[in-house]
Amino acid sequence: MKAVIQHEFGDASVLSYTEVDTPAIGENEVLIKAAYTSVNYADIKKRVGNKGKGKFPLMLGLDVAGVVEKVRPDSTFSVGDRVIAFPKSGSYAEYVVAKESLVFKIPEQLHFEQAAAMPTVSILSYILLHEIGQVKQTDTIVVHSAGGGVGSMLIQLAKLAGVYKIIGTVGSLDKASYVKQLGADVVFTYENFAEEVLKETNGAGANVIFDSVAGEVTDRSLDCLAFYGTLVQFGNSSGKVGHIKTSDVHSSCRNIKGFSLGTTRERDPERLKPVADKVIELFASNKVSLPIAKVFPLKDAAQAHRLIQSRKYQGKVLLKM
Repeated sequence: MKAVIQHEFGDASVLSYTEVDTPAIGENEVLIKAAYTSVNYADIKKRVGNKGKGKFPLMLGLDVAGVVEKVRPDSTFSVGDRVIAFPKSGSYAEYVVAKESLVFKIPEQLHFEQAAAMPTVSILSYILLHEIGQVKQTDTIVVHSAGGGVGSMLIQLAKLAGVYKIIGTVGSLDKASYVKQLGADVVFTYENFAEEVLKETNGAGANVIFDSVAGEVTDRSLDCLAFYGTLVQFGNSSGKVGHIKTSDVHSSCRNIKGFSLGTTRERDPERLKPVADKVIELFASNKVSLPIAKVFPLKDAAQAHRLIQSRKYQGKVLLKM
């Protein structure tokens, strides 16, 4: 089968389109003929070596949409099932293997292109909003990196839930109109959001802030987080560490919560199925959607990575097998 692999860490040029063996399935696993996979910022971090040591040859990719090609005799899936999944060893390939606990059936009306855009960002966003942040309708929330995949999804889900005020932050106001179309009430840049959030809330601050950027953005988030508010930290796309002092938390009765979808896929996969069922229904009924920025053929994975790193896109970037 055709696949994209790498033999060392580095820039996008280390990605190699080549022929590899089709993987075999083990117990409680299925083989999926991939239609599309999404490109996530986590792929960039893993490619350059920012997510720990790599076992080479290394294949990137978190999620996939496709059709079940092969199953074990006792499988709960059948050949021909349309699914989304979190493969066990990357998704930049024509065929991938996934554990059955991380495979979810999708209805006929959900196109593979839209299905491939959703697994990581929609399941993560639903958990962040409803389980970790426990956002209420009366809340004012801040969504950092609002123009990215998770940000786009968080804003739509918050709007659907009737959240009182949704504030998005972006690196450049060029993305402001896009973020507002998704449902944000106001949009600010990282440089001035803390002051603007305080103005929007008459000095009270935001009830919940979703932070995937870290670094100085985390520091400034604490400057505009309300008493009894919650900072949800789920990434560090800036590549820098955010600093939190104990005095930022106890005297103001604020919460700092962390969440990782990767950790949950590994340690508590059963937690994901009920959420997957909910977001699949939302997408299938067109209550939410994800704009597709661009679709690249698998052989052009390096170009897709360069686009992601440029940040000059809106929505999701996909690879087509």
